[in-house]
Amino acid sequence: MQRRAFLAGTGAVLLAAPLAAGAQQAKVHRVGFLSQSSPPPPGSKPGVFTRTLHDLGYVEGRNLVLEFRWAEGQNARFPSLAAELVALKPEVIVADSTPGAIAAQHATTVIPIVMVNVSDPVGTGIVASLAKPGGNVTGTTDFGMAMAVKNVELMHELVPKATRIAVLLSDNPVHPLQLKLVQDAAKSIGLTALPTMVKTEADLDTAFASMVRQKAGAAMWLGGAPFSTPSQTDQLVESAAKAKVPMLFSSRAPVDRGGLMSYAPTYEERYGKAAIFVDRILKGAKPADLPVEQPTKFELVINLKTAKALGLTIPPSLLARADEIVER
Repeated sequence: MQRRAFLAGTGAVLLAAPLAAGAQQAKVHRVGFLSQSSPPPPGSKPGVFTRTLHDLGYVEGRNLVLEFRWAEGQNARFPSLAAELVALKPEVIVADSTPGAIAAQHATTVIPIVMVNVSDPVGTGIVASLAKPGGNVTGTTDFGMAMAVKNVELMHELVPKATRIAVLLSDNPVHPLQLKLVQDAAKSIGLTALPTMVKTEADLDTAFASMVRQKAGAAMWLGGAPFSTPSQTDQLVESAAKAKVPMLFSSRAPVDRGGLMSYAPTYEERYGKAAIFVDRILKGAKPADLPVEQPTKFELVINLKTAKALGLTIPPSLLARADEIVER
């Protein structure tokens, strides 16, 4: 009887050991994501961020809970949405865009924050420096300051006869910093940059009427809200087409939806790196010790169908450098 009891007890211990180990492995991580866009349609494929997390071993419903909050192209919504996420006590918050990162930073100084699509994190006070961010924020910059200058050069190459370039900007705190660089870059090659404020979609008609009145030969959008959702992007693209103004965009999504041209870091690198930062923090890294990373992969995308509708002939030099030609 004693031997049987001993063996039974031993078996219970042996069974309990793997069960305990399994319980440890089943830790569920909660990650918040503060997005400038809108929820994807039901049944959509997972985005780059979610796919990368999956590749790193995080699977929703198993060891990962993703809490998304959507600003839907309205910067004013970020503070309340950030507060909602903080109340859920996630281990990490991913903050998309400069207004999103600032709102998250104001909402918590404790929860680690991974920023993405932030153009000037030092200039806007989000981090102390790229090499040593300090505080609870790290992540990636989208190189938006340098891109703003590069886009002036691209627009001049695309529409060499245009001497005036309209610059659409919003209440995003980084846009005034970008505008100054754009104006200096334009002036250096004999062009005039025309600031055009667009805080909501309702401002579009007035903005394009202003462009036409000031005889802008081209335009560029600095990015973010209020054109962060697919429907808002469509509205911007349609307004540019209706006004027959060649426009350069700060991401490729508008070009896929009928916009003329974009030059920007790839989605894969931006959101893939954000997922890698989340993984490192979940494994114990401190945001203050993780240098902010800059993009290394850029893509020039040109929509030939839109160029034809505008009566534009794309210079061979641009076509040769294009990473992708869209013909729809």
